[in-house]
Amino acid sequence: MITVVIGGSGSGKSQYAEQLLVHTKAKYLYYLATMEIHGEEEKQKVERHKRMRRDKNFVTIERPRDLAGVEIMSPEEESAVLVECISNLTANEFFSWEGGASEENIRLIEAKIIHGLTVLASQAKDLIIVTNDVFCDGGEYTGETMEYMKLLGRINQKLCAIGDRAAEVVCGIPVALKGELEELE
Repeated sequence: MITVVIGGSGSGKSQYAEQLLVHTKAKYLYYLATMEIHGEEEKQKVERHKRMRRDKNFVTIERPRDLAGVEIMSPEEESAVLVECISNLTANEFFSWEGGASEENIRLIEAKIIHGLTVLASQAKDLIIVTNDVFCDGGEYTGETMEYMKLLGRINQKLCAIGDRAAEVVCGIPVALKGELEELE
């Protein structure tokens, strides 16, 4: 099952996704972290997130790019994977791509990300994908930032299309966008 969890910054989407991961009752729980650390603030954020999930028995895989190269080394039917998060992964891929933000490169990056997630989904009974809603902040952006946002929007749409269920987390409350959400303890 593929579940997409979307929300704004500080919405509670990560906490909800972690609850979903634990709720799968899979024997092997993988937390695939995509953040690439570029400074002290990001380093502190990563350390805070590690402390928050310390006692949850997740196997953490640090992978800022190329999800298709990840190999889950446990039986598919006993494994669940949480990918945190698509906005970081998209930024990592987008801003490191040689040749800039051409339409052709954007299509290639989009295909690479979707393919990587499909490969992950084939290795686990549950795949939970966290992504950001960066489109409602009211800011005006130009250039590469706008191209990145358009790409993330296209990826989010594809994820919700291929996902079995999707939820938007607003103020810590998950709202079903597609499929049914189960009650969590």
